[in-house]
This record gives sequence, C-alpha cells and structure tokens, in this order.
Amino acid sequence: MKKTFKMTVICSMLLSAHAFADDFSFDRPGTGFGTSITPVGHVAWEQSLPTVKYTPPSINNDLQNTVSIQGDMEFRTGLTKNTELQLGFGGPGWIKTTTQGHSVKENGLGDVSVGIKHAVDLNDERMTMALLGQIIVATGNDQFTAEDNIYALASSVQYVQNDILTTGITMRYEMQNRDFAVTAVPTLSYRLSKKWSGYSEFVFRKQESQANQTSLATGLIYAVNARMQLDASVGMGLGGDVPDYTGGLGVSFLF
Repeated sequence: MKKTFKMTVICSMLLSAHAFADDFSFDRPGTGFGTSITPVGHVAWEQSLPTVKYTPPSINNDLQNTVSIQGDMEFRTGLTKNTELQLGFGGPGWIKTTTQGHSVKENGLGDVSVGIKHAVDLNDERMTMALLGQIIVATGNDQFTAEDNIYALASSVQYVQNDILTTGITMRYEMQNRDFAVTAVPTLSYRLSKKWSGYSEFVFRKQESQANQTSLATGLIYAVNARMQLDASVGMGLGGDVPDYTGGLGVSFLF
C-alpha cells in the first residue's frame, strides 16, 4: 500500500513538472522578451556565457576597433499567477580598444535593473501579451554603465501561427535624462524538433538627437530538460559605415 502511494506521488510530480514546462518559457535569448510568467515559489536564472561584440575599424571612429565581453544575468520570480519580479545585473565586463596598433584594456561591472512583468489575459488561445516596467540603475563602472538611470515601459505580444511558427513584437519606450527613445523588435520563433528551437529578430531603435540604430540577430535554443536550456546566437549591427558583430552563449535554469 505504501509503495503504491509513493509511486502515485512520484507520477503526479512528473506529470505536474511536464505541465509546468508547457506553461513557462525563458526570456533568453534575444532583445525582446516573452509573455511567460515565472510561477510563484520558483526562480528563473538566465545567464550569459558571455556575449562578445566586435566593432571593426572605420574612418568615422579613427580606424579604431573594439572587442567587448559581457556576462550579464537576470533573475525572475513569480509574485502572483500573472506577475513576476525581475532583477538584472550587467555582470563583469572587459573591453579592448585598439587604435593604430595601440591597445587599451578596461574591465568593470555593469548596471543593475529592477522590473515588474505582468501577463495580460486576452482570453485568446493563440495570442498572449505582457507588460514590463523597468528601471536600470546606473551603478556600473566607467565604460560599462548607461551613466544615467533609464526608466522603461515595454510590451510584448506573441501570436502562435501553428505548431512550428510563432510571431511576436516587443515595443520598448525609454526615458533617460529627459531624452526619449523607442525600440521595436519584431521576432520569429520556430520549433525545429522536440528539443531544438530557434528565433530571428530585427531591432530598430530611435533616440532623440541620435541616428537610427538597426540590427539583425538569430539563434538556436536546446532544451536540456523541462527546467534547463542552452542557447547560442549571432547578430550584426547595420548602423554606421561598417557593421558591428555580436555573438554569445547562454544557459537558463528554473529552480
């Protein structure tokens, strides 16, 4: 009788874990964010391993090239069924700047951020939506900080086209030292197999008194199990006279 009871409990836990995995997804990778909410009593840890950016030399930057490495991270935990708290950290960073054969290396820590994400119930089986309010606190070291605090409000809408393809768009509005900026991130997410999936995104950003910034990125995601995933992504900035390039690896855990 006791053995039967134990087996019933174990099976129930496995089934609930499977259902739990169907209802939750990580926000990594990508510039936009998903509409999923971390369940109450659980913590999602999303870690860059790290992200690398290379800016080649050009006439506009005095033939200077830059290589930067950043290990940013984010923690998410559920406050209610539809609301979660997000804590982010720019992590340790390293920059190497080379100008006419002379190199300068710098390292430091990035900014911290606090955000609240809320899922909006649309009563739709295919369309989901979430809102995010966030503050980026400029606590980082020189070269790794936004210098002034950033106050942001963002929305994400996703629509499941079929079992393979999901389309979405993230809109982000920022205010920093009285300067306003808007970012639009249309995204395609596609399932390749039971464990493999991918995404592609286009990023458009416009800030007051600044030139438009655009970039493309794509990546692959591997679900190790119901509560862990690995990701790899590459991107290219399209602004300026020469493109810059980014690439990164990441891992995400759900506790």
